[in-house]
Amino acid sequence: MATAQFTPNQQRILELLQEQSQALSAQAIYLRLKQLRQGVGLATVYRALETLKKSGVIQARLLPSGEAVYSGLPYDRHHLTCLRCNCSIPLGDCPVQDLEHHLHQAHKFQVYYHTLEFFGLCQNCQDPA
Repeated sequence: MATAQFTPNQQRILELLQEQSQALSAQAIYLRLKQLRQGVGLATVYRALETLKKSGVIQARLLPSGEAVYSGLPYDRHHLTCLRCNCSIPLGDCPVQDLEHHLHQAHKFQVYYHTLEFFGLCQNCQDPA
């Protein structure tokens, strides 16, 4: 994992994400910091998230709506995402851990994180109304 010196804003955002049990959007992070009276602008939140992601200390996941959500590491969860109702069902285990290890060994590539998501229709959206 990369080591980096983070700004106070980056450190606050990293700590906030590490405390969460679920991923948060940049807007949600901005609102949480505002509630905590930590005056950080939305543009600063986006810049900090990009730096933290490139440093390998957080991960991003793109929702079907196009919005990115962020979480601290380790957060190795994968999802089944419904394209109709946008529900996201976490998978219980990681089916690609062995592949990640193989890629690291074969290519000497330091993997910070990976994402795996399946898109389709949940049971409720499949049932005829």
